Amino acid sequence: MLHHVLFMLAALAPVLASGSLQPAGSGSAPKPAEPFWQNVPTAAFKFELVPIPGSDDGSLKPFYIGRLELTWEAFDVFVYSLDQPDAHAAPGADAVSRPSKPYLPPDRGFGHEGYAAISMSFKNASEFCAWLSKSTGRRYRLPTEAEWEHAARAGATTDSERLLGKGVDGDKLADFVVFADNAAGQPAPAGSKKPNAFGLKDMLGNVQEWVVGTDGKPVTKGGSYRSKRAELSVTGRARQEPSWNASDPQIPKSTWWLSDGPFVGFRVVCEMQDNAPAPAGKPATPKP
Repeated sequence: MLHHVLFMLAALAPVLASGSLQPAGSGSAPKPAEPFWQNVPTAAFKFELVPIPGSDDGSLKPFYIGRLELTWEAFDVFVYSLDQPDAHAAPGADAVSRPSKPYLPPDRGFGHEGYAAISMSFKNASEFCAWLSKSTGRRYRLPTEAEWEHAARAGATTDSERLLGKGVDGDKLADFVVFADNAAGQPAPAGSKKPNAFGLKDMLGNVQEWVVGTDGKPVTKGGSYRSKRAELSVTGRARQEPSWNASDPQIPKSTWWLSDGPFVGFRVVCEMQDNAPAPAGKPATPKP
């Protein structure tokens, strides 16, 4: 009997030391991250973010990225100060910078609700992320070029997959990408095509996306509705050219808008804090 008691105490020793009576291994593995929805302040609108695993070599940590390019429903709140009780009130000392009101309709008449926000500068896209971070308590920013390519490749293993991303059939490119062959000269509603293997849509085509380049400078990725088939690839990139703002009537030219860049947009990254299944901040809204 004494021998049996001593045996039981020895078996329980690790559990007692840990202060837990849960079975071994219970709750030890972190719950895998899942997509979540971010409410936009004061708007009856939310957008979805998808968890992306880190790179195999450890150079990239896991992160969340927008399933779609950011649309006007979210961007308008920031641009037009729709979250402010009095849009004409003087901003506080810790307020996030806001863009000047656009002097031309920034959607260029292509479409607004459900369409990717376009025509903004890198500064404008970056300040939106700062505003969203301040509003939600989460860490939002533009993706780095390496993060964007990692998300676009979606676990690609072959040369053909690395070109367009895993899950994208090059022989049926028009099913996945809005580009010169099928765009009719304008962007399509965001997410109108099939996703890649990570569930992301419009990584190639529709509108070019602002990222932080490998040298720390702004660059766009993914091509747009103007791109030809041969110009579409995960590694493709384009820096802002003078022609993107050639007709800007302001002197000096606007730092917020691209008068001739209706093919440029962005999607956001949310940092995954401590590999949590949902990022820190205000509670995420469950997926409907």
